[in-house]
Amino acid sequence: MLISSYNPAGMQDVLVVITGPQSGANQYEQNGDVVHIMNADNETIGYNILNASQYVDLTGVNGPVVLSAEQVDQLNQVIAKAGFATALAIDLDPKFVVGYVETAEPHPDSDHLQVTQTKIDGGNTLQIVSGSPNMQAGIKVVVAKVGAMMPSGLIIWPGALRGVESDGMIVSGRELGLPNAPQQPGALILPDDFAEVGTPFDAQAPAAQNLFK
Repeated sequence: MLISSYNPAGMQDVLVVITGPQSGANQYEQNGDVVHIMNADNETIGYNILNASQYVDLTGVNGPVVLSAEQVDQLNQVIAKAGFATALAIDLDPKFVVGYVETAEPHPDSDHLQVTQTKIDGGNTLQIVSGSPNMQAGIKVVVAKVGAMMPSGLIIWPGALRGVESDGMIVSGRELGLPNAPQQPGALILPDDFAEVGTPFDAQAPAAQNLFK
């Protein structure tokens, strides 16, 4: 898993790279422009790369970054030169995809949550617990898979809601930052002809930007 973000206006020239979830208090070790981040068990969960634009081309980037194989290689050289042994692994798996809700059943311990079986890319099906009031079987939706970074900065990790496992999130237009999206809760229901199930969903693409026009 490789989650990256670059926000020069808010964090100056720092590339944030996350490889795992936090567990307990973080620990930090810095060598030169590389800050090694570990969890309470001394496991690597990421790096902060200072003066990042000196090492990788981040022109025009403001927000989540999908690092190319070349960029990962460049960062690994920087990390190794700083004396850290844990290298980054390439992750080009799309994190936002068109999904199809195959089933939606009431949560056994909630009067407003539903447990869905939602088909995504590669023919895979995820169990996702959803609180969207418009959730139902037979709809196309946008799924934020584990490892996705939402526009708000929220990272999607595996979890459980009231004792039921949930691997991913069925998102709304508002959560994706789409123009004119309704501000009340509710999953984004895509038109049947929007795209095939499993297709990567790009919130900046014209088709997505025009969904609420």
